[in-house]
Amino acid sequence: MFLGCRQMFGRLDPGEGAAVTDEDYMRMALDEARQAAEEGEVPIGAVVVYGDRIVARAHNRRETDRDPSAHAEFSAMCAAARVLDRWRLTGCTVYVTLEPCLMCAGLMVNARIDRCVYGAPDPKGGALGTLFDVSHDERLNHEFQVTSGVLGQECADELRSFFRARRAAAKRKGPDAIEAQSCC
Repeated sequence: MFLGCRQMFGRLDPGEGAAVTDEDYMRMALDEARQAAEEGEVPIGAVVVYGDRIVARAHNRRETDRDPSAHAEFSAMCAAARVLDRWRLTGCTVYVTLEPCLMCAGLMVNARIDRCVYGAPDPKGGALGTLFDVSHDERLNHEFQVTSGVLGQECADELRSFFRARRAAAKRKGPDAIEAQSCC
């Protein structure tokens, strides 16, 4: 199991008689994003749901693990594959707080997910509609549904708040700290 990733079989109970919504699952992904921020990681979180069961949750751990692939949704999909004991994630929906990059969108194609739901668009790297649309590229062997903007403002606010605090901390340390930080 990846560190920072929880495998689980569970159902979300929205309350008496209520159906579980995309917003409910995105709130869980936001909880993961907040955990990432507490660890000093970029606050992105993900949840993988199979049917109505939550099979994996994860958050970014690139800095902690020194792993360029340790994106929240990538780690969550790998954990889900282990839980389900298969590489095909047919029947799964991936909930992630930020629009996936090319690497993660490519894994979604290769894992054959049914659907991705994301919160905030990524104007610098989004691969599910903003810069690219890997989800509906007829040259590829799989397509999947995408729902964007679910709790988008709240997801974007988490990222803005994190980077605002980071810039303020770097400013307090002075220009030498910023230069040293950006060289590596």
